[in-house]
Amino acid sequence: MYLTRAKKPALALALLVRRKRAARKKRLWVHETLRSREQLGEFRLVKELRFHSDRFQVYFWLSMEQFESLLGRVGPRISRIHTNYREPSSSRERLAICLRYLATGDSYTTIASSYRMGISTVADIVPDVSKAIWDSLVDEFLPVPKVADWHEIALGFQERWNFPNCVGAIDGKHVVIQAPHNSGFQYFNYKGTYSVVLLAVVDARYLFRVVDVGAFGRNSDGGTLNASTFGEALREEKLHLPEDAPLPGANHLGPMPHVFVGDEAFPLRRNVLRPYPERNLSQPKRIFNYRLSRVVENAFGILAAQWRIYHRVIGVSPENVDAVVKATVALHNFQRWNSTAENPVPLEERDIPALQQARRAGANNATQEAVSVRESFNSYFSSAVGEVPWQYNVA
Repeated sequence: MYLTRAKKPALALALLVRRKRAARKKRLWVHETLRSREQLGEFRLVKELRFHSDRFQVYFWLSMEQFESLLGRVGPRISRIHTNYREPSSSRERLAICLRYLATGDSYTTIASSYRMGISTVADIVPDVSKAIWDSLVDEFLPVPKVADWHEIALGFQERWNFPNCVGAIDGKHVVIQAPHNSGFQYFNYKGTYSVVLLAVVDARYLFRVVDVGAFGRNSDGGTLNASTFGEALREEKLHLPEDAPLPGANHLGPMPHVFVGDEAFPLRRNVLRPYPERNLSQPKRIFNYRLSRVVENAFGILAAQWRIYHRVIGVSPENVDAVVKATVALHNFQRWNSTAENPVPLEERDIPALQQARRAGANNATQEAVSVRESFNSYFSSAVGEVPWQYNVA
């Protein structure tokens, strides 16, 4: 059909309007399986579980009371504005999706299918809510320890683990992740996987008191400690640790520093004790190693027993891995802060696929003072005032 010049602009305008309408329809299009989210999505099950507290606990690893308390804290941070285009998911549903991801380790695709949401929507929800959990809980349940806090922690180690002047157990694990794009060998660790390092200081009740998340997997625990804010504060004596004090009943040894204890991955320092190398050890040194190993229990086993995200390779970006890991640490403390229940037995390391032991440190150029401090603790544990009856049966 031939068109006059007068009709061409009008037709062009009509075609432009039609294309815009088509593009708008495409943007607002929702897959038919997602349209029944309210009726058939898994969040409907979550609503039903509120009438069955035991099943609710199994589903989320949180009691209903803990879930509601957590929702009250994070809700304002994760709520979304209602628009004319689509009804946003509620804060309750967003929290449920994030917790379910952490509790199961299922992929975004699996979570999206069960909740009848878009995969990209779930991929936005999990890191967003994880960050909100950390921001909402960190000040109350992971506060920076002060002098009074260190004293309380030391008392806990003395009463529970028979280890005086101890203000924390240092441990670290590689959190295994998918190989990040264009990252080279930064995240490639000594076991041939890709990872970020979770370094933590744990108290006698398995509460995380200091954490450092996100160091490159190629680093050892000792290297991560040196590079961390905590390690720098420890070196520069800015942690506000209690003053040196004699070990109970051992004034003859003189004032002893308050110490952190760790495994062979960490350097021997004045305020950091590590085991003696396992070569032809005398009985006192074997006793010292055993007494120290009791304190350096694997709190990560408890963490991974609950949040099974650690039982799989975490398939998100390193930035989002940091958010997820910090959320689980905050939730761990949130649940246990005022709990008087006995600690569950940590899992063996082989049972935690996505948590790998950190690499041992290289040469340990300890100062003479650090060596002397360890020798004093060694002497104390084999003396009449510092020994415990069962240590000789084990060592």
